[in-house]
Amino acid sequence: MVEQIREIAETYLGNLTKDSNLSKKVKSACTLDNCLEIYLSQTDSGKGRIQAQSTSGIIVGIIKSRDWSLCEGDVFITKSGKLLLIHLQEQRLMVLSFTEPVENHAIELVHLGHVLGNHHWPIIIKKNKIYIQLIIDAAIIEATIAKFKIPGLKIDYELRSPQEHFHFSHHSHHS
Repeated sequence: MVEQIREIAETYLGNLTKDSNLSKKVKSACTLDNCLEIYLSQTDSGKGRIQAQSTSGIIVGIIKSRDWSLCEGDVFITKSGKLLLIHLQEQRLMVLSFTEPVENHAIELVHLGHVLGNHHWPIIIKKNKIYIQLIIDAAIIEATIAKFKIPGLKIDYELRSPQEHFHFSHHSHHS
């Protein structure tokens, strides 16, 4: 059975961490049971159409532009007049690091980057580590990386708080 959306939110009011009046308005709405709260993955925060279940069990549809991502503390007002408070979940990332110098394996690394891009798996490189956003099952990404047999390549995982949001490069094919 498909859940029916009970609330639609497309009017953005701001972020309560940057607007003290909005913060007071949200606190007041929550005490009056006129506030919904949802927890989104950081991946979902960039989508234009988002469906999520609030902490009180109500299904909410959010409509926004894809050119910006939702942040912790963003607030919308629903069509029925309820406030909607956005929370972001921690994000689990795959982290590739190297226990050996990589200079001898430049070709393999370029090929690996090409394959990751062709799969549309968002990556970012920071401080000699490659971070991969887990938009699919980690085992599939691990199996793809293992095919390259790059000596010294180590796969780990890290949790990133919403405040440490990475801006991943998204690969696309434009005509």
